[in-house]
Amino acid sequence: MPGLAAADALVAATRAWRTEPVHDPKVEALALAVSANLPVLLWGEPGIGKSATLQQLAEGMGTPLETVIASVHEPSDFAGLPVVGDSPATDGVPMAPPDWAVRLARAGTGLVFFDELSSAPPAVQAALLRVVLERRVGSLQLPPAVRIVAAANPPTSAADGWHLSPPLANRFVHLHWTHDARTVARGLAGTWPAVSVPTVEPGRTSTALAKARGAVAGFLTARPGLAHHLPADTEARGGAWPSPRTWEMVLRLLTFHYSAGTSAEALALAVVGAVGDGAGLEFVSYLEHLDLPDPERVLANPEAFALPERGDRQLAFLTAVVSAVQTRVDRRRWEAGWTVLEKAVEAGVPDVAARAAMDLAALRDPAWPVPATIDAFVEVLRLSGRLPG
Repeated sequence: MPGLAAADALVAATRAWRTEPVHDPKVEALALAVSANLPVLLWGEPGIGKSATLQQLAEGMGTPLETVIASVHEPSDFAGLPVVGDSPATDGVPMAPPDWAVRLARAGTGLVFFDELSSAPPAVQAALLRVVLERRVGSLQLPPAVRIVAAANPPTSAADGWHLSPPLANRFVHLHWTHDARTVARGLAGTWPAVSVPTVEPGRTSTALAKARGAVAGFLTARPGLAHHLPADTEARGGAWPSPRTWEMVLRLLTFHYSAGTSAEALALAVVGAVGDGAGLEFVSYLEHLDLPDPERVLANPEAFALPERGDRQLAFLTAVVSAVQTRVDRRRWEAGWTVLEKAVEAGVPDVAARAAMDLAALRDPAWPVPATIDAFVEVLRLSGRLPG
């Protein structure tokens, strides 16, 4: 029908737009977490562009987007539907996955978007635990390259809203999604912000991981009470809070941040989204004053560096050096690590280096001679079993 065709063409014209690069820390934080393959949960009011942003992100990644409305599904839609075969007593009963999971498995990659998560009842949230953490849907293992993003409306604005259970909430990086009136106005005029995916530089990865390990280990050694803290009230438990699982998320976020050169604002949002406001802001402040030397440069010339003066920086730096040795172990790098630890002894802080010494000793090839610089750690290494006899 000509009239309907003209109407459809006009509808298509209203949906056509261009994009332009714009610095938006929350979008960059989303892209950082998704690039690091961490489950992300977007909290925001309905209709503010969460779905549209994810469509752009999937297109930028070159992967398909599968949208699943969590609130209209049953637990069996995520745990799998039992399919009884000819010999269930012998072969068992497999749990058949839904079609969206099969499509992602066939593609080998993709972005799955669980919408309206806060409207899903507790039984459905429990079924999603294994999907989010282990990437298993029924008897199907999703490919490692599949990313997971969910969206939730605050319980006050969600239809039949529920607080998230603590086990499910602790599996996400929580980002608060808001709209900017000027961005909306420009978008409706035809131009929306572009969503870009961070580019990991392969040459930076080993140094990035070593620095990240040092930073997280140093911080949690100085603030052990923040390693795990379950909030007391129900609403806070349904958000971001620190646990060993979420600190592992921070480690990965920091590694990707160092590797891809993302902004400090985006990293701060992602870190707070993983471990919560208190622990996250304290860790971000710690990073701002840490300024670790490049451990690879130190290993290349261990005689030329000076040990940091602050105790927390010393511990973070020594952890980073040992982690760098661990990424590529050879005799020269291993001995350079001991030269670094010797400087800690000379600086009068052998206790700070003791933990690093035990980890470095564990990397020794039996064919390598014991360096003279190990003398300061002989007792602690013997007690730990790293240096028998």
